[in-house]
Amino acid sequence: MEKTWNNKAWFMVLPVLVLVAFSAVIPLMTVVNYSVQDTFGNNAFFWAGTDWYVQVLTSDRFWDALTRNLIFSAIILAIEIPLGIIIALNMPKKGLGVPVCLVLMALPLLIPWNVVGTIWQVFGRVDIGLLGRTLEGMGINYNYVQNPVAAWVTLIVMDVWHWTSLVVLLCYAGLVSIPDAYYQAAKIDGASRWSVFRYIQLPKMKRVLLIAFLLRFMDSFMIYTEPFVVTGGGPGNSTTFLSIDLVKTAIGQFDLGPAAALSIIYFLIILLLSWIFYTVMTTSDAQG
Repeated sequence: MEKTWNNKAWFMVLPVLVLVAFSAVIPLMTVVNYSVQDTFGNNAFFWAGTDWYVQVLTSDRFWDALTRNLIFSAIILAIEIPLGIIIALNMPKKGLGVPVCLVLMALPLLIPWNVVGTIWQVFGRVDIGLLGRTLEGMGINYNYVQNPVAAWVTLIVMDVWHWTSLVVLLCYAGLVSIPDAYYQAAKIDGASRWSVFRYIQLPKMKRVLLIAFLLRFMDSFMIYTEPFVVTGGGPGNSTTFLSIDLVKTAIGQFDLGPAAALSIIYFLIILLLSWIFYTVMTTSDAQG
């Protein structure tokens, strides 16, 4: 029997496609248009070709910001993924402790990004902040406004505090989906805690870990609000990531051409790295 296709279903998704076109495609094409042209105002444009792309890719400013982004994302992933797994493994699976732990884990995720930055900006100040004054009182040279190392530590701890909960909740969802029969069989076989984690829990968490890995990479690589509020990209340019550099170029200097080219390159880098991570992790998952 030949299958009949009902193309009327496309009318159901047409409003969504129109909304996506206006909210994503049209602004993207506008940015592409600015990235290949130059303007001196009065809505007069002059063809520039790939000049802005060459200017961005040959500037030390771009490569320095990209290096900071990669280092920051690598540190964040190296801390939050293992930490999220450890916390999820130790959360209760039954009883009243489950809703309490889930609510506590979800609280940091409910706080807006600019509020998180403001909280840690005040928290880390050496004059009025609890953390800053405590560390200064202990003789530790902590001043994220003047010390690049302190600025990086503050941003990393802030991001870990804010986003580890996402990894925890995803891992916990993977853990609670494991049937009890697996644990009962492991107990009968006398399997150790490490063996249970390696052969039962970790394989069942691979897909949620892939989601957590991709989400945390994209979020950390595109981070803007928190470092902008806390350090403003300083001290110097030590915490000037690509997002902050992009805003400085577009708004601070009003160089729309280079800013548009930088945003396109930024987008392609995120897309490429996310595709690489997804391909590598899904390939290893299939082989496993």
